[in-house]
Amino acid sequence: MAVKRTERQPVALGLDETPMNGWLRGLRLSGFSLMMMGILILAVVVLAPGLRTYGEQQQEISKLTADVNAEQTTVDQLKTERERWNDRTYVTTQARARLSYVLPGDVSFLVINDLPLPAAAAAAPAATTAIQNTDIDWVSSMFASVMTAGLAPQATQ
Repeated sequence: MAVKRTERQPVALGLDETPMNGWLRGLRLSGFSLMMMGILILAVVVLAPGLRTYGEQQQEISKLTADVNAEQTTVDQLKTERERWNDRTYVTTQARARLSYVLPGDVSFLVINDLPLPAAAAAAPAATTAIQNTDIDWVSSMFASVMTAGLAPQATQ
């Protein structure tokens, strides 16, 4: 009987074999490890939506907290203004500034049109003080205009 010779495997790795391939080939999965991986995947699937909802709620809580802080600032400003209006001196000052009220015995000066004159008005010729006569009778001209407008035919729309 002839004995077949078997070739021995070299101790060193082959050309197309890497240490990772050897590690994966040597990995043996038992039923316990498969069950644990299944439980881990199930836990991720079950917990992921809850974690997402938790994150969204935390963002909403921080936004609402910022809104509450802004409104509290507004309330504080309004309380400060209400306290100012409870002060008689402030009310008197506001009445003088806004409504031009004066106390008895005070002298009030009201400046009207305190803006500087525009350059065009300064260059305009001075108005004459001589009285001019016109030959137009403005009363009859106005009466004729009113009568013309009143007796005009209506436009159709």
